[in-house]
Amino acid sequence: MDSADSIPDAAWSLLDSLAAIPLWQWTLAAVLSIFGVFALLYVAFALFAPLPRPPRTSEKQFVTVLPDGKVSTPEPLPCWYDHFTAARETARRGSGGGKEAYRIDEGEVFMSVVVPAYNEEKRLTGMLEEAVEYLQKQYGTRSPAGKGTGNGHVRAHERPRAGWEILVVSDGSTDRTVETALHFAKTQSIPTGSIRVVRLEENRGKGGAVTHGMRHARGSYVVFADADGASNFDDLGKLVKACEDAEDKQGRAIGIGSRAHMVGSDAVIKRSLLRNTLMRAFHLLIRTLTTTETGQIKDTQCGFKLFTRPALPYIVPYMHSEGWIFDVEMLMLAESSHIPMVEVAIGWHEVSGSKLNVIKDSIGMAIGLAMLRVGWGLGIYRLD
Repeated sequence: MDSADSIPDAAWSLLDSLAAIPLWQWTLAAVLSIFGVFALLYVAFALFAPLPRPPRTSEKQFVTVLPDGKVSTPEPLPCWYDHFTAARETARRGSGGGKEAYRIDEGEVFMSVVVPAYNEEKRLTGMLEEAVEYLQKQYGTRSPAGKGTGNGHVRAHERPRAGWEILVVSDGSTDRTVETALHFAKTQSIPTGSIRVVRLEENRGKGGAVTHGMRHARGSYVVFADADGASNFDDLGKLVKACEDAEDKQGRAIGIGSRAHMVGSDAVIKRSLLRNTLMRAFHLLIRTLTTTETGQIKDTQCGFKLFTRPALPYIVPYMHSEGWIFDVEMLMLAESSHIPMVEVAIGWHEVSGSKLNVIKDSIGMAIGLAMLRVGWGLGIYRLD
């Protein structure tokens, strides 16, 4: 018996009907199916994409050490970001120009250092010692503010290189991170209020803590530095010089601390094979999934990056990532706004006690990177 005889007549009839459908209808159905899949993915991503939670009232305050050695009562943090959101809302209502939102006030001090800290009581003091020694030596004397353009922009050679602050952002710490920072401040002969401590009520992630601190920074330059002190803080001067040389007409620039020159050194070789393998795989993903200029940066993840003040409104308000991948989003945002970025070799050493879970966080960073690319690529995240 022929095998074709075993096929029901209804099946043959269905095949004949399908064969009679014109090619253009098949093509249209395929296109609509593909469109439908992308539409479903777009809606799903729009509904479930990560969005930073608004800051709580207590998180917009800081404490510091007073001249008598006592800890101050919580005081409100200055916040250029509030002006930005108010100006942008005015522009949306049609009663003001959108460019007004990007006019950031001039810095009150030369350098702001944002230190994200989650359960860092054991490592924070060493980092603060190195930072304060350098900051006092380089910028310890206050002087009158320079003349600016009203956009936070004083030309590099006109900026008074004086005045500094450290914002320690305790990212929902459950240990004595806050007490450690305040105790350190009591032991230093520094201007009152130079070390300010901000408490986040719940852990947001390194990116969330950095972004929060940068919203409240008073400096003409703002650098974020890891609490472990792994980066050589004395190399901050290299980043400042790089930004001064690279800044555009609006005074915008970013100096990116880089460890790329250390590949092959003992500091990298002594890492586990797994960690080095995952690091190389992640760099490949960066080159594949990010935008052109960001993909060419050799070290996107070093926790030592410097921003000129006029660059902040083009980056900080649009941040979505609050995890380890936030550096990449910052650089992609800078690239989209044509902000000059310069990679600068710095000194760096491994410090024990890292909160990074090599396997878990590597997977999380890969997923986060893909979500960033999809979010910005599909227009779910937008600069408006």
